[in-house]
Amino acid sequence: MTTTNSYNRQPTKLDYADPTKFKFNIIKLPKVEYFCTAVNLPGVSLSDNYTQPTPFRDIPLPGEKLSYDRLTMTFLVDENLENYQEIHGWLRGLGFPGGYAEFKTLLDSGADRFPTSKNSVLGDAGRSKYAAPNTGGIFSDATLSILSSKNNAITDVRFSDVFPISLSGLQYDQRATDTDYLTATVTFDYKLYDFANTNAGRTSITTS
Repeated sequence: MTTTNSYNRQPTKLDYADPTKFKFNIIKLPKVEYFCTAVNLPGVSLSDNYTQPTPFRDIPLPGEKLSYDRLTMTFLVDENLENYQEIHGWLRGLGFPGGYAEFKTLLDSGADRFPTSKNSVLGDAGRSKYAAPNTGGIFSDATLSILSSKNNAITDVRFSDVFPISLSGLQYDQRATDTDYLTATVTFDYKLYDFANTNAGRTSITTS
């Protein structure tokens, strides 16, 4: 029988998490992050779970693929719709409804993330001659900073390869009796996220 030292298992922090104590930073959307009012820490789930048949109760076993919920952010829209247009332009570059030039413009915008890369339109998969093509403009990195009760950043949640998949519309209405400023919600997909101490150079991955 395993004996554990209960003293060493006591929590070190007894303060509760405050939902108003956060800061969200996304490199590609500087005008949006300033007006951010809400953001979620996405849930995770283990998919492809299976069971081992037995003559008695089947034994549940863990799967091997982790699934992340979507990242959503709500923000106040500025008067000139500049922050709204930031996201709309990103989505338009990904979907390029007006032609391939829109996608090339999106790729070229990745020079701030990969300044030494060449700006070129993506070719067919597997046909790059020497190296992977520049995709810096497609993705961005994002950080959700958790703040203490004294508004000091204590923990970072770092998202990799973030990109938007939807942006809510705006409803204007002359019948409004109170000034209720417009907000919009953007939904992102991403590769994964990790936790890190604030200002740490590397993220920490906890598996136990």
